[in-house]
Amino acid sequence: MDTLTRMRAFIDVVEAEGFSAAARKRGRSKALLSKYVRELEDELGALLLNRTTRQFSLTEAGQTYFTRASEILREVDSLADAVRETSGDIGGRIKLSAPRSFADAPIGRSLVDFAKAHPNIVLDIRLDDRFVDLVEEGFDLAIRITRLESSSLIARKLASFSIHICAAPGLIERVGRPTRPQDLAELPCIVDTNARHLGNWPFRSEGGEPVSVSVSGPIEVNSPLATACAAAEGLGFAALPDFVAAPEIAARRLETVLGEWLLPGAGIYAVYPHRRHLPVKVRALVDFLAQWFKENGAAHGCKLGEGAGA
Repeated sequence: MDTLTRMRAFIDVVEAEGFSAAARKRGRSKALLSKYVRELEDELGALLLNRTTRQFSLTEAGQTYFTRASEILREVDSLADAVRETSGDIGGRIKLSAPRSFADAPIGRSLVDFAKAHPNIVLDIRLDDRFVDLVEEGFDLAIRITRLESSSLIARKLASFSIHICAAPGLIERVGRPTRPQDLAELPCIVDTNARHLGNWPFRSEGGEPVSVSVSGPIEVNSPLATACAAAEGLGFAALPDFVAAPEIAARRLETVLGEWLLPGAGIYAVYPHRRHLPVKVRALVDFLAQWFKENGAAHGCKLGEGAGA
């Protein structure tokens, strides 16, 4: 059995956080993966995993090996991609991080469409609302919905969007329509705890200067989709991105208020590590997403992204 196979087995186990989970993911037996990792440790003459009945932890040697082995396998896969590119065949595995709000919203269709267009690529999507460390955790690409700040990563803006204050028509009829942002301080609001400003919603004042309003209400939840659902049920006013609010507004379950004081929006970015040679499979995904948003973004409340930044 070659070292690369054992190396992949070890990385699969660490990334899946267990032998059973790795076995299910790769379609191999738990016993076989355990055998590969044990053979790798014998080959190296070092213990990589501290095993207990129910879990394991990386040894110091295991952590070092995991970091370097991940880099080596990415280079091996990149070489395979380069060879496939010369034959016009794009394939392999892409490890992608994306927030749940992206995957669960209609714009998540972009990833499904890519998978359909490239059947030889395995799209390994990890949904996580935190900002993963792409290099340390071995990700090829991340989708981020944010105001992107300076970093060592390369980013391509896929789309921009606005944030609207929305409420159910019945709630507006019951408590009244706010005419200025400060009115929200006295009205029930639903707070998305994933949002950067939490319960302090930023607005643009009549003079263009920023103004912040402290809001509160019956529900605080770390999901814009759950926020939209609660708002549609009349539980409060909500600050929602276009791509989440659009279906509810079209169905007349929500309507917008305070449009002239629109909250500052953000962008949807494809972010990847700075590498001299971006793997062709990753570039194919980034290009596909950029084209998808160009053709479909407006229908989901997104504007076309322009340029790239770090």
